[in-house]
Amino acid sequence: MHPIIYDVAVSIDGFIAGPSEDISKFAHEGPVVDDYRDRLAGYATAIMGRSTYEFGYRFGMTPGDNPYPHMSCVVFSRSLLLPDDSDVQIIRTWSETALRRLKSTAAGPIYLVGGGRFAGAVLGAGLVDRLVLKRAPVLYGRGTPLFPSLPDGIMLRCRQTRDYGAGYLMQHFDVEYANAA
Repeated sequence: MHPIIYDVAVSIDGFIAGPSEDISKFAHEGPVVDDYRDRLAGYATAIMGRSTYEFGYRFGMTPGDNPYPHMSCVVFSRSLLLPDDSDVQIIRTWSETALRRLKSTAAGPIYLVGGGRFAGAVLGAGLVDRLVLKRAPVLYGRGTPLFPSLPDGIMLRCRQTRDYGAGYLMQHFDVEYANAA
C-alpha cells in the first residue's frame, strides 16, 4: 500500500487559500517552492476534488488536462464533465473503498492536492498517512481552511521541520489515528 500524503501550503491562521481562493500571499519561488517541486517528482498519483481541479482553469489549464503530467490524476466528482479523451480519471462516488483501492494499485506515493473539504474527508476516513505543511508567515483571516472539521482521535508525530528563514517552515508529520486497528 502506498501512502496518501497531503502536501499543502498553509497560512499561520490555518488557511490554504484566502477569500476568493486567493493564494497570492504564498511563496511562488525560492527554496520552499524548489523543495516542493522536488517532492512532486516522487509522487505517482494525484488525487483531488472537483473544486481543486477546476481551480487550475484560472492558470490556463483546460478541461481534461492533467495538471501533473508526470503522474496519473484522479478527480473525485459527481458533476465534473470532461472530454472523452481526457488525461484525467474521474471517480464519481467518493468512498473509502475507492481510496483504499488506489492506495493498493498506485505505482507510488499518492499526492492529495488542494481543497480542505476533500482533504478533511480523506483524513476523517483514516486514509491520510502523512501531512507536509509549507507554513507561510501570512494571515488570511478567512478563506479555505486546512481542514473545515476534524474527527476526534487524530494525532500528528513531527518527523522533520525545516526553517527557510523569514518565517517559512516546512513540517513533515506522520498521521496517527487513535481508533486504528
